[in-house]
Amino acid sequence: MSNIQYKKVQVDSVKVFYREAGSPALPGLLLLHGHASASHTFRNILPQLSEVFHVVAPDYPGFGNSDRPDPKNYNYTFANLSNTIDKFTEQIGLTTFSVYLFDFGAPIGLTIATKHPERITAIFTQSGNAYDEGLSPAFEGIRAYWANPDDPAKKDPLRHIFSPEGLEGAYRLGVDPASRVGYDAANLDIYYTSRPGAVDIQFALLLDYETNVKTYPEWQAYLRKYKPKVVGIWGKHDPFFSPPGAEAFKRDVPDADVSVIDAGHFVVESHPQEIVTALKKLLV
Repeated sequence: MSNIQYKKVQVDSVKVFYREAGSPALPGLLLLHGHASASHTFRNILPQLSEVFHVVAPDYPGFGNSDRPDPKNYNYTFANLSNTIDKFTEQIGLTTFSVYLFDFGAPIGLTIATKHPERITAIFTQSGNAYDEGLSPAFEGIRAYWANPDDPAKKDPLRHIFSPEGLEGAYRLGVDPASRVGYDAANLDIYYTSRPGAVDIQFALLLDYETNVKTYPEWQAYLRKYKPKVVGIWGKHDPFFSPPGAEAFKRDVPDADVSVIDAGHFVVESHPQEIVTALKKLLV
C-alpha cells in the first residue's frame, strides 16, 4: 500500500495543498471536497483507495491548507476555482482520471469534465448535484440571498451554515446513530472557517452558486453526449441535496449506478466502506 503524501504545488499565484496516494501507474482519481471543508473529508478512504487508484485530493484556494488569497487578488467564483484545479491537474501530471463530485466539488469537477471530456474516465457522485431536482428546501433561503445579496435580512439567516453548530450539525443530521460520525472533520471545518476572511469567501461562493444552477443544462448535455460511467451514493437525509438529484443522472446516463442510503450529507464519514466499494465499480 502506498503511503499518503502531503504536498503543495504552485498554480499561478496560489499554492495548492493536496493529498496523494497510490502508484501513478494506477488509474487516476480526483477527489473534490465540499463547502467550508477540505481534503481531510477523504482521509478515511485514502488508504484503501490507494491500492487500486492513483488518488489526488486537493484543497481549493481559500480552503484548508491551500493559500487563502485576498479576494482583491483572487476571484472566488466556481469558474475560477475550476480553472485553478484544472491547471493543478495538468501541473501534477494527472492526465486522465475519474472524478469524485461532492457538494462544491460537483460544479468544479463538471466544469473540468465539460472542458476536457477526453480526460474523464468516469464520474462518482456523492451529493454532487447537477439537476434542479437535487436542490433541497434549504435552497429557498439561498435563492432569496441570490435575489437580494445586499439585504442583511436575506444574508444573515445563512450565517448559521458556517457557524460551529451549523458545521457540526451538517455532519450528524440524518445519521442514525449519530455516533457513526466522529468530531475530527467538523472541528477542522470549524477551525478553517474561523480564520480571518474565511466566511466571506464562503459567502462569495454561496452567492456565485447561482451560476452553477444556470449551467446545469450544459453539464447535462455533456453527460448525454459522452455518457461517462456514472456511479453514485447519496444520503436519504441530506439537508442540502435531495435524492431526486441522484436519480436524475439516469435521465442523461441511463446506465448510471446510483444508490440512496440511510445517511446524511457526509456519507464518506458515516459509511466509508460503502463509498470505497462503490468507487471500485468505476474500474469494472
